[in-house]
Amino acid sequence: MSSVEQKDERARVVLFASWLLAATATLGSLFFSEVMQLPPCSLCWVQRIFMFPLAIILLVGLFPLDTSVVRYALPLALCGIAVSLYHTLLQVGIIPETAAPCQQGVSCSSVSYELFGFVSIPMLSLLAFLGVSGLLLTLKRSELK
Repeated sequence: MSSVEQKDERARVVLFASWLLAATATLGSLFFSEVMQLPPCSLCWVQRIFMFPLAIILLVGLFPLDTSVVRYALPLALCGIAVSLYHTLLQVGIIPETAAPCQQGVSCSSVSYELFGFVSIPMLSLLAFLGVSGLLLTLKRSELK
């Protein structure tokens, strides 16, 4: 296998891993709202706006392999980090509840579900966005070499 083929194979694996993470997060958010009947708050909707297209964009970049998809996917993932970090800090109490954008419906500062007793849904979202961003940055860095 030539070095170009090896580089393409590594890029495909990294891109696939980032797609898998985005797709899992997308299906996870749908599971929480549709199966577990946990209504999303305003900030959860904004996080979905950044995550749902990632699953589609990254899949399109896989077939055929197109690593330039990073330029479209990375800004979405970085914006998702910002929103999910803000939401997590709001739920933890570091950001005061008065700074919450949720005026009606579900409160952005209340925790409706916790995994392992401390991991909230916005924290799961933050981890997913961080994972996708890290993988995309790895892919971008390997392209520069």
